[in-house]
Amino acid sequence: MFDLRSTARMLKFDEKADRVVPPTGFTARLTLFSAFAMSFLAVFALALSLAAGRVADRWGEELAQSSTLRISAPAGEVATQTEAALRVLRTTPGIIDARALSTEEQRALLAPWFGSDLPIEDLPLPQLIDIIETDEGYDAAGLRLRLAAEAPAAVLDDHARWRRPLIDAAGRLRLLGWASILLIATATGAMVTLAANAALAANAQVIAVLRLVGAKDTYIASAFVRRFALRALTGAAFGTLTGIVALFLIPAGSDTTGFLTDLSIQGWGWVWVILIPPLSGLVAFFATRFAAGRVLEDLA
Repeated sequence: MFDLRSTARMLKFDEKADRVVPPTGFTARLTLFSAFAMSFLAVFALALSLAAGRVADRWGEELAQSSTLRISAPAGEVATQTEAALRVLRTTPGIIDARALSTEEQRALLAPWFGSDLPIEDLPLPQLIDIIETDEGYDAAGLRLRLAAEAPAAVLDDHARWRRPLIDAAGRLRLLGWASILLIATATGAMVTLAANAALAANAQVIAVLRLVGAKDTYIASAFVRRFALRALTGAAFGTLTGIVALFLIPAGSDTTGFLTDLSIQGWGWVWVILIPPLSGLVAFFATRFAAGRVLEDLA
């Protein structure tokens, strides 16, 4: 059971008690390395989750405020159908602007897939109309009915089928990021527990002597708890700092790039980064306290 008073006693510095724990050795290196590696991975898991969420939110917002109308008609009817569709769109509540894309603009849209020298004039491509809507949007069902009557060759794409997968992907990526951080914390606790068990077992004779001279188990356990929590805190601090430096070495992204080139911490995300070292120390504290209680009970 959690006892705030005993926890405070364990955290209180005691130089004589801290001498019970060997300052160097395998357990010290294992604790430092585990905290370092897990904190480094936690920084990247957090950055990946936040960056993917930012990109998906940005794309979702952009798609939510725009729509596309496609005119698929014989060559002789494209101009007439386009004018009719533009008249309908410009008189529809919720639409700010609607304009037909030029040949150069449509070529630019296809350039990433087919190259800039695509002979677009020789291809039977549909005429695209870009629609900018208000924040409240428009009545898509009503607009489709009006277009069916006045411009039957027009096909409206309100991007709803694109927005929903992006929103779902953002939620799942955020969940995956936090699940990864939880697994990292669990792995850190497991490694610290193993190191503490090894240190306690290696000092079984020292513990027996301390008991003979009247030392209580809480006094003995506090020495191990403080030492291992400090080691984890130190390793996590270096791991977090290394992770931050590695993030700054990644090329900066832009609004047109994906989350792999926008892997950075922004805004309130830095709060979570700063909390990584103290949280690692807290995990090590409780893991060592649990291990010390179990081992000291077995050695009784």
